[in-house]
Amino acid sequence: MQAPTHRKSTWLTTGGLVGAIAASSCCILPLLFFSLGLGGAWLGQLSVLAPYQPYFLGVTLILLALGHYQVWFRAPKVCASEDCAERQPGWLLKSILMIATALTLLALAFPWLAPLLDA
Repeated sequence: MQAPTHRKSTWLTTGGLVGAIAASSCCILPLLFFSLGLGGAWLGQLSVLAPYQPYFLGVTLILLALGHYQVWFRAPKVCASEDCAERQPGWLLKSILMIATALTLLALAFPWLAPLLDA
């Protein structure tokens, strides 16, 4: 039995969000925490994840692409009765997917944006 589309898109969006956070953990998250006034020795330990960033980004891009396909481009199933109708993704799922996409794009663009922040 196949899982409903809504459940698939929820899992893909959650995976994309976790991947986006992992991909930005070495660069963007410390900058964000520092700008919010949060700091400490633990913040410097996030740079240990920098060598794994390409892997995090690759997995995240795949999950986000599949999530966007499930949410935006997959045609709803046509049914004669309401018994087989699928629940469509709501605004919360779409918002989380967009936030994860923006965070991933920021992590991808960070090497080019970082020199601009030094000015």
